[in-house]
Amino acid sequence: MAGKEQAFKAVVNDTNPAANGRAYSIDITGSNYNHFLGKKIGDSVDGMFVGEGDQTLSGYKLQITGGSDVTGRPMRPDLDGAGIKSVLVSPGVGYKGKRYVKKNAQVYRYKYDGIRKRRNLRGNIISQDTRQINLKVVEAGKRSLPVILGLEEEAAAETPSNEEE
Repeated sequence: MAGKEQAFKAVVNDTNPAANGRAYSIDITGSNYNHFLGKKIGDSVDGMFVGEGDQTLSGYKLQITGGSDVTGRPMRPDLDGAGIKSVLVSPGVGYKGKRYVKKNAQVYRYKYDGIRKRRNLRGNIISQDTRQINLKVVEAGKRSLPVILGLEEEAAAETPSNEEE
């Protein structure tokens, strides 16, 4: 892994009611990558560490809500540390708690009470094995997320020079 640059995929959930729960995927590389190492689920981070160049979310305050590692194993908020732990879990993060039963050539899905299963889950601290971080907006900045990421144009009143081009 020495030759490959380390990176996270940050999934930012827009909590603005007008956005209808839209999520945006942004890469985190370079010095911003190091800023996230050692942070826990529930910690708040400044938006200026998310994104590159003029696409940084400066002015935003983001909260870490979860993530997953290289293999897709989810991070669980109640497991301390950054390593993998084998845990007996009831339905929740990392286990849906459904049993599939085939009857009469059809598959039925049951949710039994008290069902538990042993799962390998990752701890709540972001490490070098983490590949995706889930973030939600706690405080919004001046510009909206789609405008910062280049998915929408800013209002014509704010940038009149765009109309002449």
